[in-house]
Amino acid sequence: MSFKRGAAAQVMVGALAFVVAGAALAVQLPKGVSLGPSVEGITEYRLANGLKVLLFPDASRPTVTVNVTYLVGSRHENYGETGMAHLLEHLLFKGAKNNRDITGEFSGRGMQFNGTTSLDRTNYYEVFQASNDNLRWALQMEADRMVNSFISDKDLASEMTVVRNEFESGENSPGGVLFKRMQSVAYDWHSYGRATIGNRSDIENVRIANLRAFYRTYYQPDNAVLLVAGKFEPRETLATISRLFGAIPKPKRTLPQFWTVEPTQDGERSFTVRRQGDVQIVAVGYKVPSDLHPDADALGFASEIMGDAPNGRLHKLLVETGKASQVFSFGQTGYAPGLQFFGAVVKKGDPVEPVREALTQAVEDIARRPPTAEEMERVRRAAMNSIERSLNDPQAVGVALSEVIALGDWRLYFLGRERLKTVTAEQVAASSGRYFLRSNRISGSFLPEDAPQRAVLPPAPSVESVLQDFKPEASSLVSEDFEPTQQNIMKRTTLASAGGVKLALLPKKNRGETVTVNLRQHIGDEKNLFGKGAVPALTAAMLMRGTTRYSRAELADAFDKLKIAGGPAHFQTTRANLPEALRLVAHVLKEPAFPEAEFEQLRQQSLVGLEASRGEPQSVATRALARHFEQYPRGDIRHENTLEEDIADIKAARLEELKAFHRDYHGAHPAEMAIVGDFDPKEVVPLVDELFGAWRAKEHVEPVLRKHAEVAPATRTLDTPDKENGFYTARMNLDLNIDDPDYPALMLANYIFGDGGLKSRLMDRIRQKDGLSYGGGSELSAGDLDRAGSFSISAIAAPQNMGRLDAAIRAELARAVKEGFTASELAGAKSGLMQQRQQTRAEDGALAAGWTSYLYRGRTFEWSLAFERKLMAVSLPQLNAAFRKAIDPARLSVVMAADQGKAGPG
Repeated sequence: MSFKRGAAAQVMVGALAFVVAGAALAVQLPKGVSLGPSVEGITEYRLANGLKVLLFPDASRPTVTVNVTYLVGSRHENYGETGMAHLLEHLLFKGAKNNRDITGEFSGRGMQFNGTTSLDRTNYYEVFQASNDNLRWALQMEADRMVNSFISDKDLASEMTVVRNEFESGENSPGGVLFKRMQSVAYDWHSYGRATIGNRSDIENVRIANLRAFYRTYYQPDNAVLLVAGKFEPRETLATISRLFGAIPKPKRTLPQFWTVEPTQDGERSFTVRRQGDVQIVAVGYKVPSDLHPDADALGFASEIMGDAPNGRLHKLLVETGKASQVFSFGQTGYAPGLQFFGAVVKKGDPVEPVREALTQAVEDIARRPPTAEEMERVRRAAMNSIERSLNDPQAVGVALSEVIALGDWRLYFLGRERLKTVTAEQVAASSGRYFLRSNRISGSFLPEDAPQRAVLPPAPSVESVLQDFKPEASSLVSEDFEPTQQNIMKRTTLASAGGVKLALLPKKNRGETVTVNLRQHIGDEKNLFGKGAVPALTAAMLMRGTTRYSRAELADAFDKLKIAGGPAHFQTTRANLPEALRLVAHVLKEPAFPEAEFEQLRQQSLVGLEASRGEPQSVATRALARHFEQYPRGDIRHENTLEEDIADIKAARLEELKAFHRDYHGAHPAEMAIVGDFDPKEVVPLVDELFGAWRAKEHVEPVLRKHAEVAPATRTLDTPDKENGFYTARMNLDLNIDDPDYPALMLANYIFGDGGLKSRLMDRIRQKDGLSYGGGSELSAGDLDRAGSFSISAIAAPQNMGRLDAAIRAELARAVKEGFTASELAGAKSGLMQQRQQTRAEDGALAAGWTSYLYRGRTFEWSLAFERKLMAVSLPQLNAAFRKAIDPARLSVVMAADQGKAGPG
C-alpha cells in the first residue's frame, strides 16, 4: 500500500485517559460477535452477518466520529450507470424507514456530516458532541439506512438535478475538465477511465430500478465496515452495534465479480481540450500499479520529489526559471492499476511546448537521475509527520481509513507507514523506469512507432500476502479527557503579558504531545496605510520565502524538522519542539530576506491567479457585489478593488517598498498570542518576552474600523461565457454589533434560514424541493469594534436555472419575514448551534484563535458563556421580531454570473 501521492492538485485555474492497543481485551463480546486484530488502539470485531466493526476509543476530545465505508464505488457501475454510486450516496440522506428526516436530525444535533464517493468505495460519516443519545441515534440511523432507505422516484427527480448541478460546477474548472479527459483517454476498457461524477446523460436518465438494484446488492453488512472513533464506552457501544446491526440478516446474494484487465498501452496518447479560460495547463499521465503493489511506495516518493513546492524538481526547473507559474503531481490510484499525473500551469500567451518538453524529460529521466539522500529524507519526513498528525486525531484517522479499507484491510494504513521507512532511492529510480515511459504516456499527440516500448503492469498481490510479515507496533500515546466548557477553559488558562504581547496559555495533555500556537499582529492605521496598494499583502506573503538565515527551500525543511504544520501566525508542533519552533517563527517574522527571485515568482503567481479568476462566475459575482457596496476611495485599505486595480497594484509594487513596509509597520506592540496543548507555561512567558517583547513597529497602530452605510438595492446579471455552472450572491448591509440585544436572535434566525446545512429553509427549498442547486447558504456578519454588519446569501446553479433560483430565494426570504419561524425550528437551532460551538471549542486551533480574538477585544471566554446564555434565552416572539426588524427583502442586492448564452429567456 502506498502513501497518498500528493493531493488532487488545487491548480490555479478555475480552488487524562490512556489509549492502549490491548483495550479490546476488556470488552465482553456480545453473542455472535468475534474479535479480530488490534493495532495501536484500533480493534476489529465481526458480526455474524459479515459486518466489520472498528472501535477506536479516545477521550482526548468530547466528540465521536461514526464512519461507514461501503466497498462500492464508481468502478462497480455498468454501462449507462456512470455516476450512479455517487447519486445513490445523495439519496441515502433522503430518509429511511425509521428516520424520515435525517438531515433535520443532523441540524438539530449540530452534527458535522458528509458522504463521499470515489473509484473503489463510498463512505458516510457524522462527527458530533459525545453523548449516549447522539451515538445511539447515529448508530441506529446508519443501521436503518443500510437496508431501509427509501430510494424513491420523488427523491430521484429532485436529487438528479442537484447532482447534475454538481457535475456542472466541476465543468467550470479547466483543471477538473483536463483531468477527466486524461482519465478517459488513458483507459480503453477498465472502469477507472470513468470519472466518479459520471456522464451527464447517465445522471439525467438513470432509472430508479437500477439504483434500487445497485443499493440492494452493495449496501449490505458483509460489504461494509463501521468505525466508531472518539469519546465513547466500548463495551456499551459494541453491544449497541450488535443489537442494531446484528438484526440485519446476512445477505444471500453473491457479489458480482469483475474480470476486465486493462491492456498494456502500446503508444503515447494525446488530447486537447479547447474551452474559454485564462490560463494554460500542460500535464502528462502514466499508468501505474495498484496501491497494493510493492512499486506503489517508490512511485509515491517519485511523485513528491517531482511535484513538491518549493523543493521539487519541477518547481526548480519550471517555476524558478519563469517558464510556469505553478507545478503539481498527484496519483489517482486504488485497488486496480491507476494513473500518476505531473503538470504545470502556464501564463496565457506564453509558449506551452517548451514546458511540456521539459516536464516530460524531467519525469522520464528519474530512472537516470535517482533521488538524492536529501530528497528521500525530505519526502520520508513529511509523510511520516502527516501520518503522525492523523494518528493523533481520531476523526482524521477514522476518515483516512476508508481509503485503505477499500484496498481490502484497514491495517494496510499502518503497514504503509512501516514501508515508508525502507524505500530506497534505487527503488524509486527502478520503479520510475518501469512505468514513466514514452509508450505509457498520455499527454500530447499520437505518434506511431515501429518498435514501441511496453510497460507491463503486474497483477495486484493478495491482501494476505501483503500482510503476512506485518507486525504492529505497540502504542504509547496518551491524552487527557478535556472538557471544553467556558468555565473549564477559564479555570485552565493563564493570562499574562510579555512586552506588548497579551498571552493566553492553556496547557493540557494531548495525543502525540501536540501544541497549537496562534499569533495575532496588528499593522498600521487608517491614515498610514493609505495608498499602500498590494504592498501589505505581498509583504506578508514574502515572509516564508526566505530569511537572513534560510532560503525558501531550507525554511520549508526547518519547519518539517520541528514538526511545524502551518505558518507563522498559526501552527501546530510538539512539546519538545515548541521552544525552537517559537524561535524559528520569530526569526521568520522579524528577519525576512525578501529575495528578488522569490518576489518575482510571487508577483507572477499572483497575476496568473487574478487572470484565472477573470471568467470564473464565483469570482466575477463576488467582486461585483463587493464593488456595489463600495464606500471608500481608491487607496483606502478598505477599498474594494476592481480586477484591473488589483493587477495594477501588483505590477506597481517594488521590492524596496516591501522591505520598508516590514521595517516600519511590522511588530508585536500590540499583539495577542494563545498557546493550547502540551507545554509548560512557565517556560513560555520568558521566551515570548525575549523573542517579541521589544519588537515595536515605527508606525502608529490603531484598529481600522468600517462604517455602516445604507446602499440602494440593485440586481445585476453578468456574462461568464463557456461556463457550465453559475454563481448567485446577494447582500444587504446591517447596522449591527455583536453586543446588540438582537444579535443572539439574529444568529439563530440565520441558522434556521440558511446556515443550518441541508435542513435550513434555504437548502430545503433550492436543493431538497426544487432541485436547483448543489450548494448554498446564508451568512450573518456583525461588527465587533464597529457596527458594519451584513446579511448575505450565496448559491450555485446551472445558467438556465439562475432565474428560478433567484425567485426561490426571494420567496423563501419573504416567507420567513411574513410568517416567521416555528418553535420546533427555534429549538433545533439552539441545539445545533450550541453543539457546534462546543465542538469548535474542542479543537485546539479554534480554541487558540478564539483566545486571541477575545484578548484583542479585551474579553475572555466568560463573554462566550454569557452569549450562549442569551442564545438559549431567546423566545419565539423575540426571534421573529428581530428578523423582521433587521431583514427587509426589498433591500437585497443581487449579482448573478453565468453563461448568458445558456441561460435562455427569463
